[in-house]
Amino acid sequence: MALNNYIKSGDFKGEKHVPVIEAPAQVAAGEKVKIEVSVGKDIAHPNTTEHHIAWIKLYFIPEGTQLPYEVAAVEFNVHGESPAGANEGPVYSEAEAVVVTSFKQSGKLIAVSYCNIHGLWESEEKAIVVA
Repeated sequence: MALNNYIKSGDFKGEKHVPVIEAPAQVAAGEKVKIEVSVGKDIAHPNTTEHHIAWIKLYFIPEGTQLPYEVAAVEFNVHGESPAGANEGPVYSEAEAVVVTSFKQSGKLIAVSYCNIHGLWESEEKAIVVA
């Protein structure tokens, strides 16, 4: 079976696992752009030792191609682990990141996240127009 058989999707407003991409719809060629990726935007995702988002990857697919470029891979490595026990730790990472990039041509962004309990989830495509 292909990997796409295991990637789930949905609307982030109704499904807490779906990654969200926040980016401008139009940019100038070469302009630095801040892109935010997160999980749990409208419905909070648990962030515990037992149930958490481990990573988010952001891809760009240039217009007219099928070739995805991995723009960023962000790991969230601490979820309350501690020698004192689960969820007793002094620090928790949150499933949010800001990526700064620039574009030479139009295309679309796609994000994929990984929940340690519920697997892989993909975002809706986010178009980026280079003007």
